[in-house]
Amino acid sequence: MMIINIQKHFRNNIRKCFLLFIFLIFFISCTKKEALTSTSFKTNSGWGYTIAYKEKILIKQTIIPVISENKSFATEGDALKVAELVKEKLKQNLSPTVTKKDLILLKIKL
Repeated sequence: MMIINIQKHFRNNIRKCFLLFIFLIFFISCTKKEALTSTSFKTNSGWGYTIAYKEKILIKQTIIPVISENKSFATEGDALKVAELVKEKLKQNLSPTVTKKDLILLKIKL
């Protein structure tokens, strides 16, 4: 009887530790991903965006990349869509460059 209770207690503790471990891994992975933040800002002719890591600005984009004209994004939403794309590329350790195809797929007004 005593051995059975000890085994149950041991199994319950193992389960609790395992669940705690899974929770910690999930929490760490979530906070790591959130280290990159994006914000929009108003420019003289439209919108731009910044991407920061731990509150240090890594990228400040005031104009639409890849097009021949120097013009800002028409809407805040357009700026944020491109910012999210760049952020995802950075998270995947890819080059943060944006192509014209990316802008078309995101339906950015050019």
